[in-house]
Formats: sequence, structure tokens, C-alpha cells
Amino acid sequence: MKESTKPNLDKIDKKILKLLQQDGRISNADLADKVNVSAATCYRRTQRLIDLKIIQSVRAQIAPEAIELSALVMVGVVLDRSTPESFSNFETAIKKLSIVLSCYLVAGEFDYLLKIRAKDMTDFNKLHSDKLLALPEVRQLRTYFVMKEVIENAPMPL
Repeated sequence: MKESTKPNLDKIDKKILKLLQQDGRISNADLADKVNVSAATCYRRTQRLIDLKIIQSVRAQIAPEAIELSALVMVGVVLDRSTPESFSNFETAIKKLSIVLSCYLVAGEFDYLLKIRAKDMTDFNKLHSDKLLALPEVRQLRTYFVMKEVIENAPMPL
């Protein structure tokens, strides 16, 4: 079996990553200036980080309130059975639900932990009844309404 190779990141790569996490819209020229390399070198290094899939995407972070999705809900999902087929059936179905922002297979009390945005409690109740309970293999859902977002999508420490 072939071992995975860890990419070699130097100080400049790490500084590029740190700055892009802070502002994904920074121009290449400004980024190059801040890391003290030429624009061409900065572009090549950034492209390498993208090609290596270290930078997975660059996208806008939208204020949930601006699009009327201010309720953040975490849902613990317990499946009927712990079989590869059950997990596969659930994962195939959950990927089709645009209401789910994140889905994690976890160890512990639940099989999966979901992160969902909804307009409000009434909106979530409808999603719960119409969508979540209809998912295949689901035995139990445990719902937690987030009262305060203390840290959300923080930059990775570099």
C-alpha cells in the first residue's frame, strides 16, 4: 500500500493560506506584497496550493439573517442499523437535501451530526416532519437549537 505524502509547506505557503483565510478576495498583487514575493511567484504558489487541494474552494460567506435563515439547528441522527448499506442509503439521501449545510459521520451517541439553517422554529418543524423523518434508515433524530454562535467557521491555525 502506498503511503500518502504530506505536502511540504514553507513559511510563504503558510502565510498565503493564512491571508486567504482572512480575505479570499485579496488580489494576487496585494497578496504577493504581503508575503514579500513577486506577483508571478505568488500566483504559482497559490495555484500549486489549489492543485494540491490544500485550498479546497474560495466562496462568499453569506449572513444568514440576510436570507432569512437565522435559526441554526444541529441534529443528531441515529440509524436503525449500523451496516454499510444503511450508511450508504442515508448518505445518498442526505446529499440531496439542500437544507443540510454539513453532515458528519461521528462516533458516540449519534451516527451522524447535521448542521441545518432554517427561517425559524416553525420552518424547522416543517423540515423535520417533511424531510428529515422521511430519510431512509433513520430511527431517531435529536434536535438542538443553537442559542448563540460563539465561533463559526474559524480559520485553520497555521
